[in-house]
Amino acid sequence: MRTTLGGAALALVLTAGAAPAFAQSGEITVWSWNVAASALEATVEGFNAEHPDVKVTVQDLGNDQVFDRTLAGCAAGGGGLPDVLSIENHEAEIFWAQFPDCFTNLKELGYTEEIASGFPEFKRVELEVGDAAYAMPWDSGPVVMFYRRDFYEKAGVKPEDIKTWDDFTEAGKKIAEANPGVVMTRADFNGDAEWFRMIANEQGCGYFSNDASSITINQPACVAALDAVKKMYDAGIITAADWNEKIQANTAGTAASQMYGGWYEGTIRNNSPDLAGKWGIYRMPSVTADGPRAANLGGSSLAIPTVSKNKKAAWAFVNYTLGTNEGQVTMLREFGLVPSLLSALDDPYMQEPQPYWGGQKVWVDILETLDEIEPSRGTPFFGDADGIMIAVQTRYLTGEFASAQEALDDAANQIALVTGLPIAE
Repeated sequence: MRTTLGGAALALVLTAGAAPAFAQSGEITVWSWNVAASALEATVEGFNAEHPDVKVTVQDLGNDQVFDRTLAGCAAGGGGLPDVLSIENHEAEIFWAQFPDCFTNLKELGYTEEIASGFPEFKRVELEVGDAAYAMPWDSGPVVMFYRRDFYEKAGVKPEDIKTWDDFTEAGKKIAEANPGVVMTRADFNGDAEWFRMIANEQGCGYFSNDASSITINQPACVAALDAVKKMYDAGIITAADWNEKIQANTAGTAASQMYGGWYEGTIRNNSPDLAGKWGIYRMPSVTADGPRAANLGGSSLAIPTVSKNKKAAWAFVNYTLGTNEGQVTMLREFGLVPSLLSALDDPYMQEPQPYWGGQKVWVDILETLDEIEPSRGTPFFGDADGIMIAVQTRYLTGEFASAQEALDDAANQIALVTGLPIAE
């Protein structure tokens, strides 16, 4: 039997003056992207077993399109928006700050405190404003290093010996020498600051302070993160590649490692099925041998636009998909979406050796870092800060700044001009 958080409370809400949950009917449309969309699609069968009269259509629009179309739809008073849509946590406050009336307060539909308390606080903080909850937490992204066992073994490199980014660089050189045509790893330097953000979060730093009151991008921990990226770039062990190019490199066997949130497990497994047994994972390295080795990248939520014509059916789908072990573990099993629902972490599937990963208990290894992750607030200014950082990163990597400190001081000054926030001392 599946576990439903707050099931009794939910039933009361849905039956008070309305049809009970099992009698929901009609059609709902859901917007998402990539493996997230596929994961949502995978839950429809289980949802329809309880709600057979609701037709769910999941549309994979791509990450950028969902963001852009949601902003445009909200600016147009909600026109063209679906019944349910995916929102990344670090971008969520952009929407609430600009268009709070565009999204339904889920507490009005049955999102009780009992249900909400089943998720970790760091997943909720960006989704709630005052007494309103504009979205329900979905997945989290504990960062790990995904690696090709065969490439490492051929070079005599043991993952357990890689504790620092300097260790990672030296290992990358050995792997490239032993495996012609293979590069240690890839990063989207042209369109993202993902590696900087992962290492900065590991070191306890981000674009802004966690109370969103000041700019912290040029603090020492962030400087150390950017310096680590530059050293790897200069050593040639990390090269530029966007999302699709990384997937192609995985399948073609030209990448020895990829660092991402745990949700990337499904991306590798589903896009490179013929490489079963050749991939493994290990903890991300750190700046120092005894430094922290945990971070978060990504993680999304589901929201219901105010204009939805079938909010009760939309809420039933959201609560089944995200608020039950059955929904969350289905998405994990099929597409590697890491649950934020705390009860799902105790599901037996989490303890199972995974055949694709050479029998490694990857979910034990990924989830053991959760309680070590430092919070990192996106704030309403994330888009502005990230765009500035991407440009500054490119300039720094190509030699326009003498040091990481100089580069990040420049970024901090630009962010201050755009946001009006002070730079932390």
